[in-house]
Amino acid sequence: MATVEEPRAAEALFIRPDGKEKVTGLGRYTADLNLTGQAHAKLRYADHAHARITRVDVSKARALPGVLAVLTHEDVPDVKYGGMVQDRRLFAKDKVLWEGDVIAGVAALTAELAEQAVSLIDVEYERLEPVVDFAAAEGAPLVHEDWESDSGDDTMGRDGNRIGYSTIVKGDADAAMAEADVVVKGRYTTDCSQGVPIEPRAVIAEWHGDRVTVWSSTQVPYAARAGVATVLEIPESSVRIVVPLLGGGFGAKCDFHFEGHVAALARAARRPVKLVFSRREEFVAVDHRREGMVIELETGAKADGTIVAHRGRLVLDKGAYCGEGGFFAQMAAMHACGPYRMENIFVEASLNYSNTQPSSSIRAPTAPQTCWALEQQIDELAHALGLDPVELRRRTLIEEGAEGPTRQVFEKLGMKETLERAVEMIGYGRELPEDEAIGVACGWWPCFGAPSGAYVQLHSDGTGTIITGAQENGTGAVMAFPILVAEQLGMSPGDFSLLYQDTDAAPWDMGSCGSQTTFNSGRAAIAAAVEVREQLLDAAAAKLEVDREDVELVDGEARVKGAPETSVTIVDLVGEGGPFHGKGSGDVPEAPECDAEGCVGRLGMESFLAPQLITQAAHVKVDRETGVVRVLKVAAAHDSGVIVNPMGANGQVTGGVVMGIGQALTEGTQIDAEGRQRNPYLLDYKLTTAADAPEIEIAWVETPTANAGPKGSKGIGEPPCVATSGAIANAIRNVIGTPVRQLPMTPERVWTATREGNQ
Repeated sequence: MATVEEPRAAEALFIRPDGKEKVTGLGRYTADLNLTGQAHAKLRYADHAHARITRVDVSKARALPGVLAVLTHEDVPDVKYGGMVQDRRLFAKDKVLWEGDVIAGVAALTAELAEQAVSLIDVEYERLEPVVDFAAAEGAPLVHEDWESDSGDDTMGRDGNRIGYSTIVKGDADAAMAEADVVVKGRYTTDCSQGVPIEPRAVIAEWHGDRVTVWSSTQVPYAARAGVATVLEIPESSVRIVVPLLGGGFGAKCDFHFEGHVAALARAARRPVKLVFSRREEFVAVDHRREGMVIELETGAKADGTIVAHRGRLVLDKGAYCGEGGFFAQMAAMHACGPYRMENIFVEASLNYSNTQPSSSIRAPTAPQTCWALEQQIDELAHALGLDPVELRRRTLIEEGAEGPTRQVFEKLGMKETLERAVEMIGYGRELPEDEAIGVACGWWPCFGAPSGAYVQLHSDGTGTIITGAQENGTGAVMAFPILVAEQLGMSPGDFSLLYQDTDAAPWDMGSCGSQTTFNSGRAAIAAAVEVREQLLDAAAAKLEVDREDVELVDGEARVKGAPETSVTIVDLVGEGGPFHGKGSGDVPEAPECDAEGCVGRLGMESFLAPQLITQAAHVKVDRETGVVRVLKVAAAHDSGVIVNPMGANGQVTGGVVMGIGQALTEGTQIDAEGRQRNPYLLDYKLTTAADAPEIEIAWVETPTANAGPKGSKGIGEPPCVATSGAIANAIRNVIGTPVRQLPMTPERVWTATREGNQ
């Protein structure tokens, strides 16, 4: 159950346009679609996490009646692709590098026939020792033997199994640490984990001549379009990506991958081809999971709590391929410093290849794990200083005029205000039973400036259509556009329909990732609406025979200011003088100035644009005899700028907190010594459900922010899960008297920490 502050009355009743079809079951997701004459696809995955391919025989599969196409690397262009490093092929060629590598694809008349054909493909291997321990990967045999020939960003710091290396250097951390009154150290390890969107991914491809249309459950259709064009060596103009209703993603459906396989199979089969993943494939075949990490931190402070020195060494598991996550080392290094004033810093982060599932953009990549470690260390520092953990945060959190890890000077922000709101809501400091406690954690997340575009057009019945390249995967961010456009045109949000998720219809957008939809695409929608507004004002001034400056748009009418009885409806204006349409992109804000001259691995995240600030407080109950933790309440206070759609924003925080609870207590992928997942099913991978969710109280600290998005807004999708694990960890520590240094904090790990801490 979530309790929230009352939303502003003018915005509270806005109903999202896609709501009715979703809740009634009328909506159609990709897996619901069927095309006339379609075939069904299945993929043959690797039998090993690391092996050399010595033979692939598909003759039996091709001979099976009902099989229309069988493809291997020999049947498609020999093209390497990837995000920041081009290090993979559509079908494995010489080696397999993780258990989800695709050896072959089959298209057949039925899914059952395709599955049978896949089982008939004979593959022989020379097994190689897999690199599973990513923390030791830099001294292990190479995952990519030819890594130097792979094109990639030269600033990443690639070297063998190390795909990225980034540092944050400020002052002299070694010298300052020697002068500290108190020094605390900690080593923290985190399991990798999954995004687990409930909708399985699905792809359908159909060719018309030399042009292919792909229906896909992707968060990034424009990246998918570029990927299909690259691997099939066709122009992007020959690829259309359409996203039907999208049933969640959490980043797991970012980047390009399976659209290329299905498009290639459809071309070979000469008919539409459909692929729908099983639940097991959703775990083991997708190339997006949250990265495992090893985090070593050391923090020194003066007796008054001033943090004079901070050192960190982080190692991240990238898995077998880079994808679009090559910047994770830099992000992790920034989060290892957190939203605190620190005078001297040296943090280094390595992003390493391994023969396991690739990690990539799962909701707020690197932030929840790093925040979980740092926030435990901040509490340990407070205990060592004899200070209350909240008081230490009051003394050290960033505020206006403070200097960040890379000497970014912050303008007005609400970090400390979120702290005060969260502790107030949770009732911090009150007496509790001995098996209950409250923990507090703070975090931050940047906004990502990116180009975007939108069109707005009005119709003769007084309604309008907003055409955008932005994506909707349950966040509701796209649903803010009618609010923003209606405000410019003096209309109601309900007057507007949305046309989106079709690369042929709308301008380019980076996709549903980085909490950027309202921040960037909302700015574009406003710019397009302003063009229409100017057209309406010109038409109304001519119609009413007044100066243009005397006209205002209100309640579906153009009125003369001070004489509202002199008016004309927008319906009449459009009917007499249309069409009215506009296009816009908006200005992309630049990253704030900083001084990162001493840092390496600079990939554009040296400073945080319009930072989002988070404080969450968790009230938990711990059974010391079993290690079972129950979260009773979470108080979440966020500075995400001005809230455009309160109902949608509150939903994001509620969902993010629930996801964060799962990451804190139950969600972790278990990998065996051979690099295989041991728990790729929902029975063994425990999600937090509605039945497990505690009371969640939400407050917004709406702070005017430089370079913010529409109406002063910032991103909102990712921050809600950043601080949850840290708050729960600190609450557990306050019950059992010792930190839990492995994530997730399962009953076994809590029980073990309790025993070891009491010895």
